[in-house]
Amino acid sequence: MTSDATFWDQTAEKYAASPIKDQAAYEHTLVETKKHLRPGDRLLEIGCGTGGTALLLADAVAHITATDISANMIKIGRGKAATQQVTNVDFVQATPADPKLAAQTFDAITGFNILHLLPDLEGDLAALSERLKPGGLLISKTPCLADWKWRAIGRLAIPIMQFFGKAPYVSFLKGSDVEAHITAAGFEVIMADNHNAFSRFIVAKKT
Repeated sequence: MTSDATFWDQTAEKYAASPIKDQAAYEHTLVETKKHLRPGDRLLEIGCGTGGTALLLADAVAHITATDISANMIKIGRGKAATQQVTNVDFVQATPADPKLAAQTFDAITGFNILHLLPDLEGDLAALSERLKPGGLLISKTPCLADWKWRAIGRLAIPIMQFFGKAPYVSFLKGSDVEAHITAAGFEVIMADNHNAFSRFIVAKKT
């Protein structure tokens, strides 16, 4: 077996070269996310991968701290930012609850396709709440694999893939589970919608 950081380091180049599977849903998520951002916002992104989303959101806010557990993902993200001459995005290797983020507060936090990959979702959501200013927003989209029509096959296949280092930690959550976890961390869900058959888009406000 392998650690999640090692898994993502090993797959970073392939991930960067892979096309987005559902372009329409992705663009819809970007549009809906920008509706909740302001030009003066300082934004934290968790699970930024190779930085594509952060760079597309950069013109909607003042500054983005884009984080990921994978050093290779962060390296690729920095290269993209340099190539595109985007100067208001900093790429930082960090976990959602990383102490290196403790000194900062943010107006909004985004996490796309990441909450189901967090082994300590409860603890990470609590840490993210601490990073947000009062009234700040947590904007997420999560594949809810317990709502997926092929979930039975996934429950059998993923543990085998994990054993051989071919998959990271994955949690099978329903959309209602994600909302419950977010609410339990001290957020009020102000918007929830499905952006494809089993991905839940949620905007929640720190109470």
